[in-house]
Amino acid sequence: MTGSPPVAVSWCGFLTVKRCDQSLKNDIFAGVQTPATVFLESHDITYQAHPYDHDPGAASFGIEAAEKLGLDPDVVFKTLMARLDDDRGELVVAIVPVTHKLDLKALARAAGGKRARMAVVAHAERSSGYVAGGISPFGQKRGLRTFIDETAEICETIYVSGGQRGFDIGLSPADLIESLGAVVAPLATV
Repeated sequence: MTGSPPVAVSWCGFLTVKRCDQSLKNDIFAGVQTPATVFLESHDITYQAHPYDHDPGAASFGIEAAEKLGLDPDVVFKTLMARLDDDRGELVVAIVPVTHKLDLKALARAAGGKRARMAVVAHAERSSGYVAGGISPFGQKRGLRTFIDETAEICETIYVSGGQRGFDIGLSPADLIESLGAVVAPLATV
């Protein structure tokens, strides 16, 4: 192998990458390089790559990820997009545990809006650059205000989409919050 040695790469069932030679990254990910991983690497954020065999027929992509990766579903978070106030209102990102639903009233309160509703899938895909079920909070085409449920702060590591179905990334919630300027608020409901 040529080039600079990896700064931090380890293998313990999962891959952890801090920063390493580009050729090594390409070999390791073998096609699992996404705008999300590019964002994380460009911000020097340590993360774990968790590819898995995605079933397109899965009822819940988040629960599927938890099951296939052997994770507690409470630490796997979904990235949702909502629109504030009306059809032309601001798009925002909301991150909540896959075991819960997004409380749209709580999101509107946290965002300073009157109300919120889920974004039309086509609008979410166009704005983020990702397909539904694979929307990552990182590396989106347009930087949107981001809100994350307060339960993330009690986790050592949380898992979010890595930018495609069948690929999650694990990282410190503090790194997610800081790198995205995310607002922490009570957003989840059962």
